[in-house]
This record gives sequence, structure tokens and C-alpha cells, in this order.
Amino acid sequence: MTDSDDVDVVQKVNFPTPRSFLTTFKTDLKETFFPDDPFHHFKTEPHPLSRAKKVVQYFIPVFQWLPNYHFHLFRYDLFAGITIASLAIPQGISYAKLANIPPIIGLYSSFVPPLVYAIFGSSRDLAVGTVATTSLLLASILGDKVSAKDDPALYLRLIYTSTFFTGIFQATLGIFRLGFLVDFLSHSTIIGFMGGTATIVSLQQLKGLFGLTHFTSKTDIISVMHSVFSQRKEWRWQSTVMGLCFLVFLLSTRRLMKKKPKLFWVSAIAPMVTVVVGCVFAYVVHVDRHGIQIVGHLSKGLNPPSLRQLNFDSEYLPVTIKSGIITGILSLAEGIMIGRSFAEMKNYQIDGNKEMIAFGIMNIFGSITSCYLTSGPFSKTAVNYNAGCKMQMSNVVMSMCIMLTLLFLAPLFSYTPLVALSAIIMSAMFGLIKYKEVYRLFKVGLSIVRALLYVARPGAPKLGNIPSSTLFHDIEQYPNATSIPGILILQLGSPIYFANFAYIRAKITRWIEEELDVKNSKGRDLEYLILDFGGVTFIDMTGIEMLFEVQRDTARRGIKVALVNPKVAVLEKLMLSKFINSIGKESVFLSIEAVVKAFHFMLNESKDNRNSAGPSISIESNTYVTDD
Repeated sequence: MTDSDDVDVVQKVNFPTPRSFLTTFKTDLKETFFPDDPFHHFKTEPHPLSRAKKVVQYFIPVFQWLPNYHFHLFRYDLFAGITIASLAIPQGISYAKLANIPPIIGLYSSFVPPLVYAIFGSSRDLAVGTVATTSLLLASILGDKVSAKDDPALYLRLIYTSTFFTGIFQATLGIFRLGFLVDFLSHSTIIGFMGGTATIVSLQQLKGLFGLTHFTSKTDIISVMHSVFSQRKEWRWQSTVMGLCFLVFLLSTRRLMKKKPKLFWVSAIAPMVTVVVGCVFAYVVHVDRHGIQIVGHLSKGLNPPSLRQLNFDSEYLPVTIKSGIITGILSLAEGIMIGRSFAEMKNYQIDGNKEMIAFGIMNIFGSITSCYLTSGPFSKTAVNYNAGCKMQMSNVVMSMCIMLTLLFLAPLFSYTPLVALSAIIMSAMFGLIKYKEVYRLFKVGLSIVRALLYVARPGAPKLGNIPSSTLFHDIEQYPNATSIPGILILQLGSPIYFANFAYIRAKITRWIEEELDVKNSKGRDLEYLILDFGGVTFIDMTGIEMLFEVQRDTARRGIKVALVNPKVAVLEKLMLSKFINSIGKESVFLSIEAVVKAFHFMLNESKDNRNSAGPSISIESNTYVTDD
């Protein structure tokens, strides 16, 4: 045995006085709702006026970027704004058709909301407008309650009311900093939802492509295809030919953009070209006489107020709240995800909570100015980004272009063939179906199932020492790692609670029994079980009871338990539950290296005592012998 001079004293584990429930609750609350510490911008300002200025700039981003805005940046935003306006006009008319509302509402929705977002939004690239998925979702939810065909006035009022509730819901999430809820919608979930919705929307456009006047309200492929082929007498070859020509043209421009990204503007203006050509052709040929339907009358003028049209009748309140919340969550998830993606490309960050507030305010204002739900569509944002936008001013330019259209050009679009809108929608939907991404996700598997399996079946690998080092790693990953005689080291890398305590308990028991079999075959005893708690972020009472069971079982076998590096929140619970008292504070260590050396020292002491039959030697808390 080495002399006492060879014994090094390691840094002891700190056992803090367990915090009160109120202190813990406040800490958890801050970490949940204020992880970015948003008020640190104001703390350093000594003068009240400067502090007030920063507060205003923080909550209303336009006051942050507008004072530094100049003409050089405006040149880029002017071109980008005009470009996305050329896309917004046909999209607005088309997506309003998806929502079963008058086409002019789609144009209204591209005028007011972009102005509001330019004031409150934090993304420089997000282009505001209507979205196909939420348009279809609104029609699906509200259409089950009120028919858009039988009672269009009431249906439109419910659309405005749903948009109002969407705005209230989104703004509330942002104000109470509940942005983390959106993160539960994973990227794969959104991809799957958008792909499925795009397929449904595309199938619905077969009605316009074939010029059908009667069509099923169901969305499954069997019902849709049955409706198409059972009404072959209504097919209009003129409508089909025109629709296919437009669709081929639109898809060709998208393919051109992928091959030559610099020609993105060709794809951007393609929908507008489709609408203009369709309008001219319809006017000259009088396509309505040949069974090809057109949009119909579009009145000039800016958005009329719609505050009095909001319907809070108890009969319709549940469905409007339901549609507002569902579409609100979807539009937030899609919009924030798109905004973050483009922000990463330009190396800046957007605040998810600010985006929620911006989306909420623009939908509230939209609901009282004859607009329906708006968000940040990917196609329009991508065009805005590729057009070289610099700031939110591109949304203002787009809004001004829509304003001029509403004041002077709206009636010209009344000749737009519905089949042209169907082609535009189908082209956009094909772009939403990420074929390669779907295939990749299929190979990866179902992320939800994997997450549940990980929660219920977390790993608990055995650790060994890497030769010629003080490192301890998984023996399966590093076959050259060696076990320490008389010591079993297990790593727990997940929260321990009701969903996985039984599995972890069984895993620990199985490792102990396997280790005992190996030790007995070699004539050695297993004396110490080390549990590395570095990855355990949470433990509940069920998990603590499991630890007591492990401690009682190991005690019967003559095995001592030690914990390594428990986090403060876990350590507090273990102290309050008296588990630390049960194993002793001297059995809690900062590192695996420290506990191995301490146990190695005790093993040697025990061996020496047995050989000399002398008095037992007690060891100080957390001390170990170094190998000189």
C-alpha cells in the first residue's frame, strides 16, 4: 500500500441546500419562456430615454431598421417587391378559389397584411401572402358547418371570424412567449403534411382542368377519381387542352429556374403571364361560350371594412375558434420555419415570439379589412430572396403594387379562366411535394415512433477505461476499453421517470448479473456499482423509487453504489427524498476518474487489512490514491 503522501484529495461534490419550490419554479419558468433573456438589451442603458428607445425598437422592429435604410437598399427591394407582386396577384385569386371565397378577397389579403408585417416582422426575406394549405383547411373545416355555395355571405363572415381568432391566438402565443410550442412540429411532420395536402389540392383541381360543373366534396383519391370518370359527359376538351398548355408552361419555367437559378424571374412572372394570356384569350375568343368558366366580376377599390361582419354567434363560435387555432398553428409553424431557413442563409436570426406577434397583428388587422388568413408562403419568399431583397421594404412595395391593381386594374382580371387558376395551383402544389425528402424520411423511419422508443428504452451502456488515458467510454463503441476489476460503471443518458424506470431497472440488473458471472469465473468479486448521472436531466418519484430498489438489491449482494456528476435539479430531488443519505454523501463524485481511484484505494485498503488482520482504515470523502 502507498503512503498517505500518495493520497490526493479531489474536489468534493457540492451539496447545495435544496431550493424552495418557488425558486425552482421561477428558474424553470425563466428557462422555458425567456431562454434568450430579451431584456438584456435594456439593462445596460443608463438613461431612461435611451432605454425607452431600445424598448420601442425591440418590440416594433421597423424603428430598428428604418432609420438606417437608404436608397441603395431600396433599389433592390423595389425590384423584389414588384417581382413578388406579379406572383401575388394570380396566387391571391387562385388561393381564394381554394378557400371558396370571392377572388377579390385574395387580392385584398395581399394589400393590408404585408404592410402590417413590415412594421412588426423581424424577417428581412419573408414575403407575406395567402397560402394554399391553410386556404384549403379553412374551406374544409368551415365547409362542414356552412355551405359556401348555399350561403356565401354567412360563409364569408365565418372566414373573417376565423381569421380574427387566428390573429388573437397567434398574438397570444407570442406575448406569453410560447414559441417553443411550434418546435414540437418537426420538419418531417410539416413536410409530410404539406405533401399530403398538396396531393389533395392537386386532385381537387381536376374539376377545373376537365371543366366539370359537378364534383365530389370528398378529398380521398378514390372518391375524386370516381367523380372524374363517372361524369365523362361533362368533360370539356377545350378546357383540358388549355389547362394542360398552361401547366406545361408553368412547369417548364420551374425546371428552367432549377437549371439556371439566375433566371428565377422567369418562373416568378410565369403565373402572371398565364393569367394575362388567359384573360386576353378569354376576352377575344369568348371562352365562356365554349364551356370554359371565368372568374367573373372583380370590383375596383381598396379593402372595405369588415369589422361588423365578424360573427360571434354561439352557434358558429366553436367552429370558428377551432379553424382559427388549427390554421393558426399550421401557418405559424410553416412561416417561422421558412423565415428561419432564409435567415440562416444570410447569417442573421429572427425571434420566433416576435414573428408570432407580427403574424397575429396582421391577421387581426386583416380580419377587419376584408382579408383572410395570411402567412409567409415558401414560393413567394423564395422569389423575394432570389430577387435580392434587403429589408422588409419589399413587402411594402408589393403592397403598393396590389393597391394600384385594386384601384385601376382589378376588373381586367375578371376574364381569367378558372382552368388557368387550376394550372397555377397544381404547379405550385407540385413544388410542395418534396419527393426526395419523402424518400429520405421513409428510409429514416417514423420519427415519432423512434422518439417514443428512445424515451421508453434509453441506453445504459457499460463504460471502460481507454488505455493510457483517464477517459471512460462505451465498451461496445471502443472495444479496446478495459473494465476495472471489482467495479461496474454504467452511463445513464436520459431522464428517469415513469415511462422508462422499469427498463432502466432491468438493464442495471442484467449488467450486474452478467458482471457477477464474469467475475465469478475469474475468481473476483464485484464490489462497486458506479452510475454516471451526467446525462440525467430529470428524475421523478418513480425514478427515485427505482434507485432505492437498486440500492437495496446491490446492498444484499454486498455491492456499494456511487453516483457521478448529478445535475443540481436531480441532486436536489435525491437529497429531499433521502436517497443521498441512504448511499452516503461520500458516494457522490464529480468524475468517474475520481470515484474509480477512490474505490481502487478502498479495494487495496480492504485487501491489505485482510492480509495483515490489522485495524480497518476509513477513507475521507472523495479521496483516492494516484499511481506513481
